[in-house]
Amino acid sequence: MSDFEIFLVATPGLEGPLCAEARANGFKAKTVAGGVALKGGWSDVWRANLQLRGPTRIMARIDSFHVTHLSQLDKRARRVPWHQVLKRNKPFRVEASCKSSKIYHSGAAAQRIERAIVEELGAQPADDAAVCIKVRIEDDLCTISVDTSGESLHKRGHKQAVAKAPMRETMAAMFLRQCGFDGTQPVLDPMCGSGTFVIEAAEIASGLQPGRSRKFAFEDLASFEPKVWQSMRAEASPLSPSVKFYGSDLDPGAIRMCNANAERAGVAAITEFHQCGVEELTAPEGPPGIVIVNPPYGDRIGQKGPLRQLYRSLGQTLLTRFSGWRVGLITNEAKLAEATGLPFSLTAEPVLHGGLRITLFRTGPLP
Repeated sequence: MSDFEIFLVATPGLEGPLCAEARANGFKAKTVAGGVALKGGWSDVWRANLQLRGPTRIMARIDSFHVTHLSQLDKRARRVPWHQVLKRNKPFRVEASCKSSKIYHSGAAAQRIERAIVEELGAQPADDAAVCIKVRIEDDLCTISVDTSGESLHKRGHKQAVAKAPMRETMAAMFLRQCGFDGTQPVLDPMCGSGTFVIEAAEIASGLQPGRSRKFAFEDLASFEPKVWQSMRAEASPLSPSVKFYGSDLDPGAIRMCNANAERAGVAAITEFHQCGVEELTAPEGPPGIVIVNPPYGDRIGQKGPLRQLYRSLGQTLLTRFSGWRVGLITNEAKLAEATGLPFSLTAEPVLHGGLRITLFRTGPLP
């Protein structure tokens, strides 16, 4: 398995910026349904997990074949090169799905794959195994993949405190990319919650690898080479940003969370968090940058009635005190974005988040 398909699972609606990130990191990637596909080997899998901020998880496609009945699946599954992927002494689990196929019982399909692994390799299944084999049978094509990430990649490994309605790190990084952030501009989040946008921006500007603090499922695979992995992790070249990254929130508990999270992430020296409402907000000294904010919206935290005034106040503050700054605002309703009075000229594709379709609204530099 020196060259196989690697699939980067995207948050629905963020396939485009994820593909752009992968290409910027040297991968020959293309956008496909549900994510981004590229070709590579195991070292590419490790590097993608370590360096890319946008995927929710990374799958290695280890085999695919046409199949129309369970006995055929049982026979063909025994020819998958399990010994090149799985370790005999590491437990595994199988998850299967079936769609528009003659094999329609996902439980029976998973059972056949599991039995093939047990009898051909000797590895044992376990419901809580870190290693997960994903089987997808669609239009009679069976695709077998291994989840190389384990826990979702938004779990960077150094953030313990989260806010009531958190923005996932993977989404935050892609929204920052869509706003044109490249690490050289200051970023300010006036409703920062647990600090996700601010900390992601500070990490990007510092050249820190998003996977530096966590474990991955691929470390339990037969293909894993610890020395190569350690060398890869050591290749990072930290940068010294010339700007700072700012967050504010009305909730003092949120500010405590932000400071603790920034300290664990190693970016406390270049982040500042202050307790204040949007009416008190002022632009920090220095060059203009990007204001990015994920305000409350009716279906997320509270009721829609009082929200228009909050959005209006935010817009008035930014228009009067943030000349030259660009704004990115995420919400699920265009009317709430319009309530700010901000000159939004760019909208991104809607993104599925927590059962809602949310949209990033963007401005150019404010007058």
